[in-house]
Amino acid sequence: MEEVLATIPQRPPFLFVDKIITREGNSITTQRILREDEFYFQGHFPGNPIMPGVLLCEACFQTGAILMGASNLPGLGVVTRIKDTKFKNFARPGDTLTITVTLDDKIDNAFYMSGTIWIDDKLILKIIFQAALLPPEN
Repeated sequence: MEEVLATIPQRPPFLFVDKIITREGNSITTQRILREDEFYFQGHFPGNPIMPGVLLCEACFQTGAILMGASNLPGLGVVTRIKDTKFKNFARPGDTLTITVTLDDKIDNAFYMSGTIWIDDKLILKIIFQAALLPPEN
């Protein structure tokens, strides 16, 4: 967790990466264990809790931001484009998300990435997104 906290600015309760599993070249894999007491499970949906799709996307974005941080360039990574998002299954309390993001291309401050989330052998999410590295504020 400390490596994650040292790399991206997000903090609980809006941090959706617990640890980095592997980081090799243009790819990174992280994990997130979904706890029953997560704030969003209280209202989405009572009696049938499911992690909101937008938060699954955010887990990919945060994983991508960690990958961007490996470039050692100063700045803040922000999502600028989302496309071809497909939700294949649901994520529920007790599940362990395995999140993989690959840097497909980089042009100037634009990072073109693709990501997947798996729970065991089930594909949960596929996404293609773009992020930009904004220069630090003075």
